[in-house]
Amino acid sequence: MRSPLFRLPLWPAVPGVLLLAAVAAVALATSVVAAERPNILFVLSDDQRSDFLSCAGHPVIQTPTLDGLAARGTRFENGFVTTSICAASRATILTGLYEKTHGYTFGEPPLEAGEVEDSYPYLLRAGGYRTGFFGKFGVGVPDNGRGPNSWRGRMFDTFEPINRTPYFKNQPDGTVRHTADLIGDRAVDFISDAAEGEKPWCLSISFNAGHAEDFDKAKHYPYPFAEAGLYADADIPEPRYGRDEWKALPAFFHNSMQRQRYAWRWDTPEKYRRNYINYCRLLTGMDRNIGRMVEAIETSGQTDETVVLFIGDNGYYAGSRGFAGKWSHHEESLRVPLIITDPAATGTAVGQVRTEMALNLDIAPTILDYAGVAIPDSYQGRSLKPLAQSDAAASDWRDDFYIEHRMKHADIPAYEGVRGERWKYARYTRNVTPEDDPDGDGVFEGEFLHDMQADPTERTNLAHDPSHRAKLNELRARTDSLP
Repeated sequence: MRSPLFRLPLWPAVPGVLLLAAVAAVALATSVVAAERPNILFVLSDDQRSDFLSCAGHPVIQTPTLDGLAARGTRFENGFVTTSICAASRATILTGLYEKTHGYTFGEPPLEAGEVEDSYPYLLRAGGYRTGFFGKFGVGVPDNGRGPNSWRGRMFDTFEPINRTPYFKNQPDGTVRHTADLIGDRAVDFISDAAEGEKPWCLSISFNAGHAEDFDKAKHYPYPFAEAGLYADADIPEPRYGRDEWKALPAFFHNSMQRQRYAWRWDTPEKYRRNYINYCRLLTGMDRNIGRMVEAIETSGQTDETVVLFIGDNGYYAGSRGFAGKWSHHEESLRVPLIITDPAATGTAVGQVRTEMALNLDIAPTILDYAGVAIPDSYQGRSLKPLAQSDAAASDWRDDFYIEHRMKHADIPAYEGVRGERWKYARYTRNVTPEDDPDGDGVFEGEFLHDMQADPTERTNLAHDPSHRAKLNELRARTDSLP
């Protein structure tokens, strides 16, 4: 039975294409009991900080589809990634493991066979689900093949990578399509076709938006044609925490990739405004295509048995502190949007905003929990399903988690630490020659200790304050013990 349409809240005046996307979000407007083994639409964005949602109060961007999903589901205002880079984060999402455990990031060998066998798509497919994937995969598996007997073939019934560089693709009929629209096309076809089958399905969608075209200095954020003209007259906010905060940080930040890419994108008022607007357009184009998927679920009569999950793969500085990119320990880098819309949620659980720390580490166990598939004992995250179905306070929930960035790169300082409800600790290492560091552990370079209650902007480093030595030692030891 299809769900009735519901009246959406009014957003500020936006072009008709956004209003159509907003209407598409009605697909989750029901409080009926969901199917025992629901369909699952999992959507991943790229380089999207948690506050770049209109429902999170952003002053410029409009994301009516995601707003509608949040209004009918649960938004986690404390959504985080444990590693803020796409390769490691996506591996964590697939496997339910920290980077320190799965070991995958840029420049490292693929995931091990056993980790792929415990990944959520592999287990879902083995458990009777029809599985599909469209978009940016970004994770190495043992053979990297695409045939039915390859590892990807055993994970997904349908697998089609759709990557940027370039964002616009020439089509056989002579048209040009943006990758966000191509991903939307494939997703709508999959959803419509799966409605005719007998199996429940899990469709994993991974957008390239809002990742920049890193080496195109003229068009960093190529947005879809439909979003042209959006935000042209918007009042663009100044960079969060100013343009010069980097100067107060240790010297190893000063020539880092954060600063290098800042000079590409954000270092003049003209560049900052142009790229900020185009970045918002790119994300709004993604939102519009999520709306197409939600509308396809509604049109095919699958609303009452489909759960939708949305998360970002990592945060994004967008000029904050005088930085571009992500990679480091600040909140702009670690915080991501996270929404679950569950048709089984009722009462005040519908439209709730939860404060528990919810992680990319939790996505795989959450998906398996919804599907009724056993969660491997190896998983280091936990299911968010109970939090999405009830407004009751969580019992025995995490009060901290391990944060890390282990990639070996001369311009990206590696670090590890712990993010707690009040305190955050990070210790940075630098990559050195094998002769200096035969075990590959890195050489200790700098420490940060932040009181997130007294200093939510992380501008005061207490690591060298004698009055906080006990807390520093406590979090050093806690980092050693994790994950």
